[in-house]
Amino acid sequence: MQISMPESPPAPDAINWAALRSAPSGARPFPHMIAPDILNPDFADAVSRDFPKIENPGSFPCETLRYGPAFAKLLADIRGPRMRDLVADKLNLDLAGSETMITVRGRCRQTDGKIHTDSKGKLVTVLLYMNDSWDSPQGRLRLLNGPGDLEDYFAEAPPSRGAMVAFACAPNAWHGHSGFAGERRAVQLNWVTGEKYLRRERRRHLVSAALKKLRAAVFPPRPRRSDGASH
Repeated sequence: MQISMPESPPAPDAINWAALRSAPSGARPFPHMIAPDILNPDFADAVSRDFPKIENPGSFPCETLRYGPAFAKLLADIRGPRMRDLVADKLNLDLAGSETMITVRGRCRQTDGKIHTDSKGKLVTVLLYMNDSWDSPQGRLRLLNGPGDLEDYFAEAPPSRGAMVAFACAPNAWHGHSGFAGERRAVQLNWVTGEKYLRRERRRHLVSAALKKLRAAVFPPRPRRSDGASH
């Protein structure tokens, strides 16, 4: 006699797809969208708990970090085709065949966040923030009308838990945030032009992450020059 075991229910998605689908988007001055909270409410606390512990500023490839299963599920959801197709539709872009790259930030320096655009090898930048709350007027990402003034912005997003910003990496996609020092959790997802660019960026981030950990182990913390690329 064969005894059938009940199947385990599928794990819930980390992403609230309906909330993401209903988020407003715009085409000018560059394609963009901002969603206040795209996390599944039943998943949000677990994702926050399982976020990797990051003691140093800068971006770290997710492959170099330790994290729990809920955060792993979040990474799987955002790098999958459902996220790609939804963002492509909202921004009116074709992302078919593009590669994905994910980096994670845990801390911010006062000198981070200077106005910049992302590199030409990136097609779209998605920023998903994971701070339990955000009361500070500092450190809020701004999408800008031009490169000259952080106050000349058309949209602003606090980096509170579940908030997501996505934009096409156009030549005029200027963005930045005011200075903030302390914990500022963010997951950055990029669709990039191809495997060659992806391999190069992975090598660069892996070397950078190793040097940051070595520097932190050998030297006491001190202010460092920013690369201007904090989001």
